[in-house]
Amino acid sequence: QVQLGESGGGLVQAGGSLRLSCAASGRSFRGYVMGWFRQAPGKEREFVAALTWIGDTTYYADAVKGRFTVSRDNAKTTLQMNSLKPEDTAVYYCAAGTVVSTHSTEYDYWGQGTQVTVSS
Repeated sequence: QVQLGESGGGLVQAGGSLRLSCAASGRSFRGYVMGWFRQAPGKEREFVAALTWIGDTTYYADAVKGRFTVSRDNAKTTLQMNSLKPEDTAVYYCAAGTVVSTHSTEYDYWGQGTQVTVSS
């Protein structure tokens, strides 16, 4: 069974940092684009960041640019989140797809999500 699994979520005060990890099992995602999305209560799922396998090119939503960094650590994809704000509170999902996109529908595989809560 192909699975993606996120870890590293939690509760942090505004201005703090968290590091999310996404691990794959069941298959290799070599060559895939790895994306991070988030969904806050009552809101649609939104793009956060993406990382290509070839060239390690990164893409970020304007809301997180300069604060979040997506990278690869061996077989895991990580999302380093600094200077967190209360509006970053959401369930964060990692996803794998074959094209770079800010649209969640373009991604074929999804993790179960991890909660990030930023208190003011």
